Amino acid sequence: MKRKRHSPEQVVRKLREADADLAGGRTVEEACKKLGVTTNTYYRWKQQYGGVQGNELKRLRELEKENTRLKKALAELTLDKQILQEALRGNW
Repeated sequence: MKRKRHSPEQVVRKLREADADLAGGRTVEEACKKLGVTTNTYYRWKQQYGGVQGNELKRLRELEKENTRLKKALAELTLDKQILQEALRGNW
C-alpha cells in the first residue's frame, strides 16, 4: 500500500474531525478508520500536533524555513573558514 504524506494543515484538520467523532461517542479505532489512518498514526499526530492551532502552525512552518536557511548559511561559512585556514597554512 502506498504511503500518503499529509501536510501539517491536513493533520490538524483530521485531528479536529477525530475529536468531533470521539465527542460524538465513537471509539478511537472507528474515528481512525473513518479518517483512513492507523491508530498509531493518530496517536503520533496527537502527540506532535495535539495543541497546535492554525496560526501557530503557520509560524512553525516559517521557523522551519528560517532554520533551514540559517543552517545552509552556517555550512557555507564553515566551508569558507576551512578554505581560508588551509590557504594560510600553505597547503594549496
